[in-house]
Amino acid sequence: MEELEISLKEAGKIARLTNSTFKLDERIGEGFFSANYFLKTREIVRRELPGHIVLEQWFQRKDGVMACGLDESIAILHRFSAHPEELEIHALEDGDIVGAGEPVLKVRGRYEDFGYLESIIDGILTRRSAVATNTFEVVKALRGTDCFSMADRQDDYLTQAGDGYASYVAGIRKFSTDAQGSWVGIKGMGTMPHALIEICGGDIEKAARLYHRCYPGQKVTALIDYHNDVVRDSIRLAKALGHDLSAVRVDTSKSLIDHYFDGKDTSGFDPHGVCKELIYALRRELDQAGFPFVKITVSSGFTAAKIDEWTKEGVPVDTYGVGTSLIANSTVGYTGDLVELDGSPEAKEGRGEVPSKRLKRVPYPLSN
Repeated sequence: MEELEISLKEAGKIARLTNSTFKLDERIGEGFFSANYFLKTREIVRRELPGHIVLEQWFQRKDGVMACGLDESIAILHRFSAHPEELEIHALEDGDIVGAGEPVLKVRGRYEDFGYLESIIDGILTRRSAVATNTFEVVKALRGTDCFSMADRQDDYLTQAGDGYASYVAGIRKFSTDAQGSWVGIKGMGTMPHALIEICGGDIEKAARLYHRCYPGQKVTALIDYHNDVVRDSIRLAKALGHDLSAVRVDTSKSLIDHYFDGKDTSGFDPHGVCKELIYALRRELDQAGFPFVKITVSSGFTAAKIDEWTKEGVPVDTYGVGTSLIANSTVGYTGDLVELDGSPEAKEGRGEVPSKRLKRVPYPLSN
């Protein structure tokens, strides 16, 4: 497991990123996104208590978290602090695995220069680390099987770029939108939704041919559950398209039972949705019909636990499409604390500076 974690972390490594990548909203500097009491505190300190040097550190409370959002937080500090060249910043790198209570970022400087950015950094570290950690668990469960992120449809569109970056850090390289891969230079992918089939009057073959006519350089991955008869429709489509058909994607709703099971005994398993028995049958029927080259993609409700079960068993899936489980956050929450005042320990009860040999000094300005 340790070797896997190292290889995944290294796979996600990229050079320390700057504002040119994140395209930060200039309203950050106006305090638009900051908790109001931080803005008031900054004003009080400016008027009554200027010049005090504080140390702030950020941590979360769970073991095995993949830290992410650090480059973005550093970019914010460099762009919107009053005197960023005077800040002393130490940070881990995006993709580092951290434990409960371990600091991922420390900043020393005048409070009035950077303190109002605390809650923004809390939120960035929380969101990015949650997505990276979720993705990391999925990637481990995949055991090398291909995967693409469908998380664009699970949240506000403005989260796509940051979520995509976090998933990239954790090991995913395929995304459904350009926005998801925009920070790392990856274009979105995909072929057809159910909508195209619907507009073709439910004719899957027509939809696939029209797609191929418009994009002749691309093979087709066809959604195949429109009629809830994936085995029969997959064979029919493979006969029609031949090698122009790259894969079929099974996206059966959990509320449905595919027609393949009509009249069959399903007492030994749950036949609803995208079940293992359906995928085994689909692979077997495609092979027997002479289409071993047609790959199988699955989606709809796949979690790290479900993927782990399937890959461990060897269910014949070539690609998993994962959405909700990449971005659901029930695991990570960051907190920023002031733990030092003018060189002496000063913090609320129960908090204090946590020493770390892993943090690295961040230069100003960054080179890229």
